[in-house]
Amino acid sequence: MSARSKKGSALEAVLVHALLLVAVVYALYPVLWVVTLALSKAGGIEPRVIPIPRGADEMTLDNFRLVTGAGDPERSWLFARQLVNSLVVSFATAATAVAIATPAAYALARFEFVGKRSGLRGMLLTQMFPGVASAVPLYLVLDTLHLLDTRSGLVLVYAATAVPFAVFQLRGAFLAIPVDLEEAAMVDGATRTQAFLKVALPAARPAIAVTALFAFMSAWNEFILAATLLGRESAFTLPVVLQSYVGEYSTQWGAFAAGAILVSVPVMILFYVAQRQLLSGLTAGGVKG
Repeated sequence: MSARSKKGSALEAVLVHALLLVAVVYALYPVLWVVTLALSKAGGIEPRVIPIPRGADEMTLDNFRLVTGAGDPERSWLFARQLVNSLVVSFATAATAVAIATPAAYALARFEFVGKRSGLRGMLLTQMFPGVASAVPLYLVLDTLHLLDTRSGLVLVYAATAVPFAVFQLRGAFLAIPVDLEEAAMVDGATRTQAFLKVALPAARPAIAVTALFAFMSAWNEFILAATLLGRESAFTLPVVLQSYVGEYSTQWGAFAAGAILVSVPVMILFYVAQRQLLSGLTAGGVKG
């Protein structure tokens, strides 16, 4: 390699690293503000370019104590109940979406039947409308079923919107799995069900993990429907709790930032646990169907 080529490669590497550094700073700057606000005192911090506390006297954990109700057994129990509400609803939504979408996606990927294309178009059509557009009908349906202010009602609503997305994601994943693998298993004596359970399902595990993660996140972060369908404070999910710190005339930014950090922790843990599946799972559904 000539000296000019080496110089060009070094310059290109420097530019790429500089661009990546700028992107990282751009992404982390708002997060730094949130962390600083969460650790600041009630009066907040002075506006500055770099929002880093200048000393220990500017830092406190009072905002986290306020959100979690530390020192107040009744408030602590209420926050724990609201945390459990979010976890139960989100995990139940993810489990329901994957349980329904997996066999449906496999059938759409492997079989031809009447109504297949129209069914796919119908599910795609449902994704073009935001969930808030159906808030009033959903409220009336849950009221008739006596499921308002319940976790079951919220899971039912969230799963209804998560299933179509999960079907499309998993259908692409099953299309990416060679049919020859299942045919070879059936030649060896396996039934269609056994080929699905022992060949196709393990091969689609990364895509299933990512789909479940997306369903979990959509339920975990959803606010509008939860605020509409839940009325009791003990039934609130965490996004609804965060909204209580934003008033009409004032906002408790420190408490809001502390709550945002606490809400983000379970999602970060899930990303860390499922990181091995993310890369392959995110591209598993990228097959033209």
